[in-house]
Amino acid sequence: MLGQPYCPSNIQQIIDDLVSEISKQPAAGQVANYIPALAEVDPNAIGVALATINGECYTAGDAEKDFSIQSIAKIYALVMAMLRNDDSMWERVRMEPSGQAFNSIVQLESEQGIPRNPMINAGAIVVADMLVNQYSSSNHAFLQFIQKLCAKQDIHFDEDVFVSEQQHGHRNAAMAHLMKAFNNIHADVDEVLAHYFFQCSLAMSCKDLANSLLFLANKGKQPKHAEPVCSRRDCHRINAILSTSGMYDQSGEFAFQVGLPAKSGVGGGIVAIVPGFGVIAVYSPRLNQF
Repeated sequence: MLGQPYCPSNIQQIIDDLVSEISKQPAAGQVANYIPALAEVDPNAIGVALATINGECYTAGDAEKDFSIQSIAKIYALVMAMLRNDDSMWERVRMEPSGQAFNSIVQLESEQGIPRNPMINAGAIVVADMLVNQYSSSNHAFLQFIQKLCAKQDIHFDEDVFVSEQQHGHRNAAMAHLMKAFNNIHADVDEVLAHYFFQCSLAMSCKDLANSLLFLANKGKQPKHAEPVCSRRDCHRINAILSTSGMYDQSGEFAFQVGLPAKSGVGGGIVAIVPGFGVIAVYSPRLNQF
């Protein structure tokens, strides 16, 4: 139909075949074990969801299984921060690829506490500081924001993962204190870290993720919502950051091979935006070295 996104009639068959094919391949990679709660998940789970901006949602495998979204939460936090701040926020967190590991401290020290981008941990902690300063209850506001995007009230956080994050988040705490020393964290460090660990501990499914992020494929507007989530300019900027930095120090290779704005999380999820069409979300807890 004229004006409608192209949607092949055999999408369901494609993703069913994909999950079946992958399930037969030899296992590779390891589940995240530096956060003990993540080490307990089923390593063989596989889920795929594809939501389109015309209202369709195709799923296969464990697509409706909740898992810890971890760093995928950085997308939602960034959107919220951009809605509350002007362009001066980019003086506190840049928009450049890092070329370093997602939790690197070395670069942060050499660049005087200004993280390279909001998709690495240090940058996301600065964004968390913005939210803590601008909302009376940043955790509640964050959860409500995602529930509204999903049109689903039972989105929740995993308390076991949250506690595990707090008990083993020493490197994140080190980065936060280092940035505080450079005057780039304004709120209490413990409060900022508590929010950051809370957002990482959100439990969602591939289906929830794909549906909630459709606005990034639709020029900032969530289908069926009266008001846009963000401006077209901010939508473009977020997708640009995901393209260059969403897959950490494998972002260049991912952009070269796949070519879609995307974000990964150590919980095993990846979301990819297909502008003008929809969102793909996948779940497989085994991770590569990146």
